[in-house]
Amino acid sequence: MISFAYYPFFLIIFWYKDVIGGFYNFFIDCNRYVASLLSLSLLTRTFFKPLKNEYRDGLVIFSILFGIAIKSVLISVSLLIIFCILFVEFMVGIFLLALPLLLIALIFGKVN
Repeated sequence: MISFAYYPFFLIIFWYKDVIGGFYNFFIDCNRYVASLLSLSLLTRTFFKPLKNEYRDGLVIFSILFGIAIKSVLISVSLLIIFCILFVEFMVGIFLLALPLLLIALIFGKVN
C-alpha cells in the first residue's frame, strides 16, 4: 500500500511529465497547423517564380518582381503571426512551469 506521503511527489510527476508534455505536443501541432495554414513553405519554395505563371515576352521580369514583392509582404506578415504565437506559447510555458512553485509559495508563504 502506498503511503499518503508520496501523493505530492506523484502530483509533481504528473504535472511536469503529463501536463507540460501534453501542452508541448499541443504547441508543436498548433505551430505546424499555423505554418501550413499560412502556406509559409509554399511561399518560400515559389519565391522567385512569377506570380501567375506569366511567361509572355515583356511580362516575365515584371511578373517575377511583382511576385517577389507580394510574397515578401505575405511572408513577413506570416512570420509576424508565427512569432506572436510563439511568444504567447513561451509565456504560457513559463506560467505552467512556475505554477506549482507559485501555489506552494501561496500556501506556505507568509501573508501580510
